[in-house]
Amino acid sequence: MEERYVADQIRYQTMTTDELRKTFLVENLFEKGKITLLYTDVDRAIVGSAVPAQKELKLEASKKEMAAGYFAERREIGVINIGEKGSVIVDDKVYKMENRDGLYIGRGSKNIEFESKDPKKPAKFYILSYPAHKSYPVKHIKMSEANPVHLGSKEEANKRTIYQYIHEKGVKSCQLVMGFTQLEPGSIWNTMSAHTHQRRTEIYLYFDIGKNDLVFHFMGKPDATCHLVVRNGQATLSPSWSLHAGAGTKNYAFIWGMGGENQEFTDMDGIAMDELK
Repeated sequence: MEERYVADQIRYQTMTTDELRKTFLVENLFEKGKITLLYTDVDRAIVGSAVPAQKELKLEASKKEMAAGYFAERREIGVINIGEKGSVIVDDKVYKMENRDGLYIGRGSKNIEFESKDPKKPAKFYILSYPAHKSYPVKHIKMSEANPVHLGSKEEANKRTIYQYIHEKGVKSCQLVMGFTQLEPGSIWNTMSAHTHQRRTEIYLYFDIGKNDLVFHFMGKPDATCHLVVRNGQATLSPSWSLHAGAGTKNYAFIWGMGGENQEFTDMDGIAMDELK
């Protein structure tokens, strides 16, 4: 498991492009036949992926970073499949996962495995985990069961639908909030005006970005913004002090996940457009 310690709100302002990318961008996800995991000091989140091919992949604890007998001993996990059909097996129960299906895995789940229906067309499981103080039941969430929130307009180039999977009025969790946003054709902004979350961190996983397209992810303090160039299947880490917004060369989708002391989706601190620099 890779360890990542992010810069604070002062030091990031003097970092080079390469230093910013090495600190706030997660690039090496979705390697075929592997589970890839990154541990960050931002709310002790673990972000990763599983792409099973010829055999099942088992999610195991890292003794060094987690000091646990099994991965979910003191953690909860959110999973969303952005690939082909597959399954997640949790303590011998099989959850068949279509593209964009989600799964909440509660604290205390001991055996977690991932498999693809067709090794030549593998599932691509995105994994996000936070510490948990209580056990909640495992729950499979189909896209049709998510809570859709329609926002934006074509005139503002941000017409989009937010699909809420794990949230205070949906699938219950300790602190994890998770879902994804789909931008409509012709729309490129995922959120603007921007905002911060003083009480929680947020991690974006950008996907459905074409080979010749990309997203500019904006971060930093309102009066000292910077950006990351993001490509398909890459994630960004947003500490509570950093704004997070993105604009692409074409419409795309992204999974958002949050952890912290408040699960209320609207708990955010808006930033007026004239404050941005």
